[in-house]
Amino acid sequence: MASSNFICSHQIYSSCNGKIHSNSFKKASFSIPSSYKFKHASCFERGFRFSRIRATASDARTGRKQVEVVYDIEDKFNKLADEVDKNSGMSRLTLFSPCKINVFLRITGKREDGYHDLASLFHVISLGDKIKFSLSPSKSSDRLSTNVPGVPLDDRNLIIKALNLFRKKTGTDNYFWIHLDKKVPTGAGLGGGSSNAATALWAANQFSGCVAAETELQEWSGEIGSDIPFFFSHGAAYCTGRGEIVEDIPKPLPFDVPLVLIKPQEACSTAEVYKRLTLDRTSKVDPLTLLEKISRSGISQDVCINDLEPPAFEVLPSLKRLKQRLIAAGRGQYDAVFMSGSGSTIVGMGSPDPPQFIYDDDEYKDVFLSEASFITRAENQWYTEVSMEAASSPMEFSGSIE
Repeated sequence: MASSNFICSHQIYSSCNGKIHSNSFKKASFSIPSSYKFKHASCFERGFRFSRIRATASDARTGRKQVEVVYDIEDKFNKLADEVDKNSGMSRLTLFSPCKINVFLRITGKREDGYHDLASLFHVISLGDKIKFSLSPSKSSDRLSTNVPGVPLDDRNLIIKALNLFRKKTGTDNYFWIHLDKKVPTGAGLGGGSSNAATALWAANQFSGCVAAETELQEWSGEIGSDIPFFFSHGAAYCTGRGEIVEDIPKPLPFDVPLVLIKPQEACSTAEVYKRLTLDRTSKVDPLTLLEKISRSGISQDVCINDLEPPAFEVLPSLKRLKQRLIAAGRGQYDAVFMSGSGSTIVGMGSPDPPQFIYDDDEYKDVFLSEASFITRAENQWYTEVSMEAASSPMEFSGSIE
C-alpha cells in the first residue's frame, strides 16, 4: 500500500489532465464515477480526478471485513499547498519578457577567446513574451511548457539555465512550473531567449525575497549569454565587450517613435553570420560618434549601421532584397531601415505600417509582422507590456503577484 500511496501523490500534484494547477494548489477537487473499477496504478495517469481512495480487505472464508484504509488525496494535496505557502511570500508571478533591437551594431575586433568585440546601442521594445512562474513542490526539477512547437523544454532552454544558475549562486532551493507564452520569433536577432533568461532570474529573485542585488543578477547572467546582462539595464544601453559590458544611456529614444518589424520565415544562424564576417569590410565609424549623433539629432539612416548585415545577406540573400525594397517603397515613410542583431528581422523606424508589397507579393505571405515602440523600465521594477497608444507614458511595474 505504501508504494501505491506514493504513486497517487506524485501523479496528482504534478499534473491533472495534463494541465498544471497552481493557485497555491488550494481548492483541489477530485472525483471519479462510482462505476469505474481500479485495476492498477496506471489508472491515475488517465486524467481521472478523485477525492479519496478506500481499500478494504476481507476474510475470504467468512466474508467479514478485516481492514479498511482511506487515503484522502485532497487532504494531502492541500497540506502540500500549506507547506509551499508557509515557505513563500507568493505562489505565482506573471512577467512580461520584452525583446530588443540594435539601433546600431559595430564589430570592433576579434578577441583571443574566439568572440568578437562589439559596440552597440541596444534598446528594449514593446514586443515580448509572457512568462508565468508558479512555485513547484518539487525540490529536484523545473517544468517548462510553451505555446509553440520547437522550443526546447529542458536545460537547453535559457529559462532553465537561468534558474539553475540562480540556485547555484544563491543556494536557494525553489523550483518552478513555468509557462512561456511565446510571441517573439526565434532566430530573429531580437534577443527573445536572452530576455526570457533575464526575466527568469528576476522572477527567481522575487520568489526568494530578493536575496541578490540586480547588479549581481546582471553580472551572473553573462555566464550563460552575452546579451542577457543588457536586460538588467533600464532598457536603453550602450553595450561593449561581448555585449556584457552595459552602460545605461541617460536619454532613451522617444517612446512615441513607431516601429515595424518584418521577419522572413528563414532564420539567420548567428554562428554562420560571424563565420562569414571579415573585419576589413566593417564600418570604420567610431561608435561613440554614432551615439552622440543619435543623442543630439535622433535616428537617421546614416547612424543605423550594422556590421553584421553584409555576412547575413550572404547567408540569406533574400534579406538584402527585402531591406532594399523597404527603403525604396518607404521613402518618406521610414526614418531608417536596418537589420537587428544577426538577423533575420528588418526594422522600419518611423511608421508602424509595412509597405503594400508585403501584403501583395506571395514571397512575403508568411513573414512575421509586428508594430512596436521603444520602452524602458523603472529602477527595481520589471518591464511592462504596453499598447502603442500608451507608448508615450512612463513604464510601470509589470508583475502580477498572487
